Amino acid sequence: MRLHNREIRQDVRELGALLGDVLEDQTSRRAFETVESCRQAAIDYRSGELDSRDALIADLRGLSPHHQRVVARGFTTYFELINLAEERERVRTIRTESHEGTLEDSLETAAEELGNSDVDTVKQVLNDVLIEPTFTAHPTEARRKTVKSKLRTISTELETLDERLLTEKEEGQIWRDIDAEVTSLWQTPQVRNRQPEPEDEARNVQWYLENTLFDVVGEVYDELADAIDDEVEGDLEIPKLFEFRSWAGSDRDGNPYVTPEVTANTLERQRSVILEKYREELKRLSGVLSQDGSRIDPGSDFLVSLEDDRERLPGSARTAEERYPDEPYRQKLKLMRERLQRVGDVRPGGYDEVDDLLDDLEIIAGSLRNNGAESVAEAHVDPIRRQVATFGFSLASLDLREHQQNHTDAIAEALEREGIDYHEMDEAERADLLTEAVLQEESVIDLSETDDLSEASTKVLDLFANLGDWQTEYGVNAIDTYAISMTDEPSHVLEVLFLADQAGVVSLPEHCGLDIVPLLETEYALSGARRIMGSLFENEAYAQALEARGRTQEIMLGYSDSNKENGFLAANWSLYKNQRRLGEICDDHDVTMRLFHGRGGSISRGGGPMNEALLALPNSTVTGQVKFTEQGEAIAEKYANPRIAERNIEQMVNAQLRARLYAKEQPEEEVHDEWVEAMETMADAARREYRDLLESDGFVRYFEQATPITVIEDLDLGSRPASRSGERTVEDLRAIPWVFSWTQSRCILPGWYALATGLDAYIEDGGSIETLQEMYEEWSFFRTTLDNAALSLSRTELEIAEQYADLADEDLRSRFFPRVTDEYERAAELITTVGQRETLHTRDWLGENLARRNPYVDPLNLLQVYLLDRTHRTDIEERTLRLTVKGIAAGMKNTG
Repeated sequence: MRLHNREIRQDVRELGALLGDVLEDQTSRRAFETVESCRQAAIDYRSGELDSRDALIADLRGLSPHHQRVVARGFTTYFELINLAEERERVRTIRTESHEGTLEDSLETAAEELGNSDVDTVKQVLNDVLIEPTFTAHPTEARRKTVKSKLRTISTELETLDERLLTEKEEGQIWRDIDAEVTSLWQTPQVRNRQPEPEDEARNVQWYLENTLFDVVGEVYDELADAIDDEVEGDLEIPKLFEFRSWAGSDRDGNPYVTPEVTANTLERQRSVILEKYREELKRLSGVLSQDGSRIDPGSDFLVSLEDDRERLPGSARTAEERYPDEPYRQKLKLMRERLQRVGDVRPGGYDEVDDLLDDLEIIAGSLRNNGAESVAEAHVDPIRRQVATFGFSLASLDLREHQQNHTDAIAEALEREGIDYHEMDEAERADLLTEAVLQEESVIDLSETDDLSEASTKVLDLFANLGDWQTEYGVNAIDTYAISMTDEPSHVLEVLFLADQAGVVSLPEHCGLDIVPLLETEYALSGARRIMGSLFENEAYAQALEARGRTQEIMLGYSDSNKENGFLAANWSLYKNQRRLGEICDDHDVTMRLFHGRGGSISRGGGPMNEALLALPNSTVTGQVKFTEQGEAIAEKYANPRIAERNIEQMVNAQLRARLYAKEQPEEEVHDEWVEAMETMADAARREYRDLLESDGFVRYFEQATPITVIEDLDLGSRPASRSGERTVEDLRAIPWVFSWTQSRCILPGWYALATGLDAYIEDGGSIETLQEMYEEWSFFRTTLDNAALSLSRTELEIAEQYADLADEDLRSRFFPRVTDEYERAAELITTVGQRETLHTRDWLGENLARRNPYVDPLNLLQVYLLDRTHRTDIEERTLRLTVKGIAAGMKNTG
């Protein structure tokens, strides 16, 4: 059976040819020949036909500003189209392997492993698992929304060409439409002319939830239910396994533009979107459930429910009976749609809780099954039940986040009016004061009195003053999590508990409306995890709050800042150790831990294949509940295409089910003491080397001169500033532009630097390559760490990076670039030796991908270097420079 009509080479060739035609039509023959000449020269160098890039560099520098812009535009657009071709190839692979039964990490393979256990174990594993992808608004999406919309249209047309039987005429019409879309894309500005606002970012996240994930959810549950039925004895109900959360519109850390109004608008818009989606689904269901009431027995539960709705909505009930006489299901669905219409409305009769809607759907499904319509319930009602259970009335629950210093300052200013000098208190005194304030009935501060407070403190108190109203209006689950950046002390968590208590969101011991989540991201915080969490678990007020939240503690780990502070290897080892330590602390206090992994899209920021990451977690930390951030271009890559979105969720579910099963079978992962000692030696040496690099005199100047950081800081990528205070230090710079800059210069230093120093230190200390090879073969953490570093090394191009290094002052270049080069070469050699392979990476597709892309990225890099070197750029040159950033990001399929 042939599933597809095309292959990737054909897509790449025909899209490239079409772009060439459009480029020539929209510019000139000379412009087309200029782009073609650059393309061919880059290919010839990569293939060995040319000995150097000198001719290409000379050609680029000799172009007029207009033609330089055409070159940048041409290669940027090329990558946008080729990314669609590669996306289509991913879909082909998924469909083909699924059809042939060879798809790895599938729901079927997870069910097979579960099938080796008894039914009670399988049921417990299913009940334990909850996966929470959390979308953030971090500024790593380089493309405009308008551009993404056009690319989605082209993607849909490619799908039609690939998966449908078409006449020659139909195929010609589709290519005409693609031509029109590419032409429109060429004529559309690539670079934003304004900085996106927080609500723009919230709408961007909302798009994926509304247009892709809403429809995918039911399919994943259906496939898992079928797989479990095939492999496990008994009739198991699949519980809720995942839900989606978002920071877009609610993350305040370093973003002064996220106001209470932004958060309120986001909550309202998301509720409106999801309620409309449910109404559409119930309308569609009404077209299916046309059963004649005189020929079936709906059952007493259904009839009682229908009568309750009639009493609740008498006017709508009369309309429903007139429109659907003797069709009880349609009458019920009409009233359910009306109840959804009234959620948040001043009119009575709307659903108060999402559970009420779920109950109605369950009653309908049960009635259908009792009337022999099991297939109808499975095909049409159960998927809606899954959607409602997943998205609730909020589409995605919002997490709040703020920097701990802002809480401290706000409380100090508010308490100063009460004669309390909070700033002068030590940690123990602060904890005692906050605990006593939470436990007493009387309020200590008035959140509405902010006239004499600083602007930052006013914002903090305003947020908490609004929080109770939001939970009343939209439900506690709509906004019930508060993450605290840079948590270093127990008091930083107690401060949020105190503010929530003053707002009425917490009323102990009966109610706590927030999961308070410490974000541990500094070495001080991670190494002090027992001090922080142990003190909280033993604190009288916090213990009551924890009890009210079901004794589940969410703890967030910051991958980005940990890496920027300590380097790749040391950060990974610290995170691994401290996850195990946190697991032990929670076990000691009989608390269920939910780790929140603050991952970025790049390897250096915790990125990489999610299923591999989940399976590489220490067994002792795998409680079943897991949460992780999804951000920037990684969101588009994972969730823009429905089939790829389904595949990503399938892999997450597969990995988490298996990881939880392994953790139950072997709570403590077997890690030899010799391996731990080896990692300690490697991590210590790697951290010292990394810190020595960053702290070397002149390194910050080198970073500024040898990467396009100054351009990136001015790009309108996101609403949040690129640095925390505007100072030029590595510590002050946010992790995203730090990684973005190195990625642009093709020297992906944050993803591998000091790895070789660490491995060499272990060997010089008496260790052996054989032990490292054994660690790689048998320890998933070590294997995943080295494989991820190998991916970053594979994407690094030192010849291109050298062009950027040449922009730096000669004394800085001579000190730092050879040091970086030496570290790269030793790391590449050691990884292939330890992994016992000839190439850095083990993925054939990556090699093909890099071979296809690299010759096309090179001209953009070389043009960017030339423009960076110009001290006085014209307006058109400035726009071209910014466009090269977009193009390289598209070519690398990664920013930060």
